[in-house]
Amino acid sequence: MIREIRKEEIPMCVGVIRTSFMTVAEDLGFTQENAPRFTAFATTEERLIYQYEVEKRPMYGFFSDSGELLGYYSLAKQSEQPWELNNLCVLPEHRHEKIGDALLQDAFARVRENGGTKLFIGIVEENTRLRKWYESKGFMHLGTKKFDFFPFTCGYMEKPL
Repeated sequence: MIREIRKEEIPMCVGVIRTSFMTVAEDLGFTQENAPRFTAFATTEERLIYQYEVEKRPMYGFFSDSGELLGYYSLAKQSEQPWELNNLCVLPEHRHEKIGDALLQDAFARVRENGGTKLFIGIVEENTRLRKWYESKGFMHLGTKKFDFFPFTCGYMEKPL
């Protein structure tokens, strides 16, 4: 079941995000030292609470029948820009169960309900498996940008809704 996250569930969300993104860090050689701003290392309760309370970001979780949080994503509406999808993730042991597909379809529906016509996402460009997955869902690659503080290239994608 997918539903909106409650404030008291934010610590669970941090755990799911960090655990999920850690597999990418391990696969691509990111560490706290060489990529301290990467999601696996930079996501904290304080950061998500700020996004929840101040930025008013809608946050959603995929919960098992027993109430365990298995996946997560948030949305951000940028002024004069399309909606942005953030931190879509699924716990490694629950990947390939179509949870990511369900979360992505849920995000599409919620953006449309709010009048959005495009969904934007930033990814680790070197994560070719993830890029191909997003492309299979209708996302188009817009370009890349290299930041000095990341040991990877940021790729940007967009999907018309």
